[in-house]
Amino acid sequence: MRYQIILRAEPEGGYTVMVPALPGCITWGKTIRQAKRMVRDAISGYLVSLAKHGEPIPDDDDLLTASVDVPVDPEALHV
Repeated sequence: MRYQIILRAEPEGGYTVMVPALPGCITWGKTIRQAKRMVRDAISGYLVSLAKHGEPIPDDDDLLTASVDVPVDPEALHV
């Protein structure tokens, strides 16, 4: 199976990886390579758990990704 992932560089180092088609399937790696390896394990475990509990295995065929611009007043960000 193939799933899209989102990698986010963390300020303290490393990368958080999320799988949009699998809610709560999140992991971390010190490098992008390690993060991808970790997310493969996380996805496998997630799918095994779904199967064990008789839940359907989701795919991300219908997943759409996009970006949006959000206008923000810089003054509103100063608390």
